[in-house]
Amino acid sequence: MSTPPRPRPIGLVAATVALLRKDLLIEWRTRARLNAIIFFALATLLMFSFALGPDTKLLEKNAGGYYWLAILFASVLSLGESFRVEAENACLDGVRLAPADARAIFLSKALGNTLLLTALGALIFPVMVALFGVRIATSAGDWALILLLGCLALSAPGTVYAAISSNARARDVLLPLLLFPLVIPALLSAAKATTLVLQGDPMNQLSSWLGLLGGFNLIYWGVGFLLFPRIIED
Repeated sequence: MSTPPRPRPIGLVAATVALLRKDLLIEWRTRARLNAIIFFALATLLMFSFALGPDTKLLEKNAGGYYWLAILFASVLSLGESFRVEAENACLDGVRLAPADARAIFLSKALGNTLLLTALGALIFPVMVALFGVRIATSAGDWALILLLGCLALSAPGTVYAAISSNARARDVLLPLLLFPLVIPALLSAAKATTLVLQGDPMNQLSSWLGLLGGFNLIYWGVGFLLFPRIIED
């Protein structure tokens, strides 16, 4: 009796696209995570505005920092929810048994989180401009590049730590404790670069902060890609 043929392994790119499509389809059908992070980020910006009172100069000066703090705090909700479905329904075991590279799980989750955070940043930016009375002093392309690099920098380590904390009882507390200290360089770079875009860059410092953001992304996307199969092992 002949043995049934083994399933052919799925390529890394094809597996990543399939998993990313699955996550985006679930998000599109429910929209629970996107709605939650949007309202949370808007509430954070409003709290910063109310806490500082009518000091418009201080709001304008620190608008870039408040903008990225709102995205950072909202990212905890997005990252924590990214593995909740798999953890509660044991779906991650089924995905791991598929004939595909386990690194595709990391890439799909990290890219999905990046897309959500980028959409969030684009949606709350006009609100930040209206609340803090700022405007783009350089070009919209610079802001878009900073937003993309900053969201990539939050998503790569955030996806790794979300996978680590997904099975912990206090996962909602553990994730920010692990993530926040690690992303300080990325947060500082994104906030400083955004401030330069909003207030002008007479000393051409923007490229330095963008370089730091790019280096952070190269390191943590590379580390996450290499180590993620071991992280999800039993």
